[in-house]
Amino acid sequence: MIPFSPPRIDDKIVAEVSAALRSGWITTGPRTKRFEQEISAYTGATKSVCFGSATAGLELALRWLGIGQGDEVIIPAYTYCATANVVIHCGAVPVMVDCLPGAFNLDPEAVRRAVSSRTKAIIPVDIAGFPCDYDALWSIVEDPAVVSQFEPSGPLQQALGRIALLADSAHGFGARYKGRMLGSIADGTGFSFHAVKNLTTAEGGAICLKFPLHFDHEEAYKWLTTMSLHGQNKDALAKTQKGAWRYDVIAPGYKCNMTDLQAAIGLVELERYESETIPRRRMLAEAYNAALSAFDWALLPTFKMGNTESSYHLYQLRIEGLDESGRDAVIAEIAARDVAVNVHFIPLPMLSAYRNLGYRMEDYPNAYKQYANEISLPLYYDLSEAQVAEVVDAVAAAVHKVMVA
Repeated sequence: MIPFSPPRIDDKIVAEVSAALRSGWITTGPRTKRFEQEISAYTGATKSVCFGSATAGLELALRWLGIGQGDEVIIPAYTYCATANVVIHCGAVPVMVDCLPGAFNLDPEAVRRAVSSRTKAIIPVDIAGFPCDYDALWSIVEDPAVVSQFEPSGPLQQALGRIALLADSAHGFGARYKGRMLGSIADGTGFSFHAVKNLTTAEGGAICLKFPLHFDHEEAYKWLTTMSLHGQNKDALAKTQKGAWRYDVIAPGYKCNMTDLQAAIGLVELERYESETIPRRRMLAEAYNAALSAFDWALLPTFKMGNTESSYHLYQLRIEGLDESGRDAVIAEIAARDVAVNVHFIPLPMLSAYRNLGYRMEDYPNAYKQYANEISLPLYYDLSEAQVAEVVDAVAAAVHKVMVA
C-alpha cells in the first residue's frame, strides 16, 4: 500500500523529542520560543506566535482585531471548513467568493465585488501551497474607494484604517510570492504544522505577523500568547522564576498553546526544510508532471509562475472529461490498486453546516468545476521515484477503466 502523506519521523526527530522529554520541560517553554523566533527569521515576519493549531491561531487573530457580531469576512468557497469555522466562532459572517476560472485560488475580482462597509477582513487561502494574487488583494484593501467605506470598530481596526488581510496559508509554509516568503506578505499569515503538512509538529500551527510598522507587534504577541493560555498573563515557564508564582487572568481566554515536545519536532523539520524538504517535494512533483504529461486527460497543477513558487504541499491532478461520479469511480479503482489518494477539498457550500446556512453551490461554478474532477496524489518526503511510477500506473489504469466503461 502506498499511503497518502505520512510524516517524516526519523532518528534525528526522535532524538530531539527525547531530549525535550529528558529536559524536564515538556509544555510551552524554551523550545517553543526558539521555534517562534526561527519561523520569523525564515519567513521574514516581524513576529510569530505558535499555537496548538493554525485554526486556533487564526481565530485568535480575528478576535485580537476585534472582529465579531455583525462583521463580514471574505473567504473562498474552495477551502477546508476551518477557514469559515473561525469566522463563525467569532460571531461574524463568512462571505464566500468563487475561484479563478481553471484555478483553485480565490478570484480577486469576486473579492472586490463582495466588499461592503461591514467587511473587516479578507482571508485568502493558498491552496496546495500556491500563493494567491496578493498584489491584486492589496490593491483592493488599499483602494481609496474601499478604504472610504471601511467602518472600524475598536482601536486596532481604527489604527489599521482598512480591511485586514489575514492569509490562511495552512499549506503554504516555504512558498514564495514574487520572490518573497509567505509570512511576510499579508498582515497576518496562518501556517499549519499538522501531521500531513510539509513541516509537522504532529499538531500545531503558527501565525506570522507583518502589520504596518506603527503596530506594536510585541504587544500583539503578548496578547495572543496570553489568550492561548486561558488569558493568564504568565506562562508556566515565567512562573518558575524565583518568587514569581503570582499571576492574573486578564480575560476569559482559550487553551491552545504549543508544547515544547511539538516544537522539538518543528525545530528539526525547520533546520532541514529549505535544504531537504522543499527540494525533495519539488523533485517528486516534477516526476509526476513528466509522467502524467503523456496523457491527454491529465490536467497538471501549477507549481511555479515567474518568481512565484509553491511549497509543493499537494499534487492536485484533475481529470479532463470526468464528472464528479466518474472521479469518485476512478478513486475507487486507484484504491483497489493499493494507492491512497484524496480530494482537496469539498467546497464549503456542499457541506451540510454551510448549506444549511443558505450557501448554494450554484453560486460558485468555478469552485465546483475544480472540485468535480480533482484527485490529490501521494506526495511526501519518503515517497520514492519508483512509487511515483506505481501511482501514475494506478491512476492511468483506473482512468482508462472508468472512461472506457
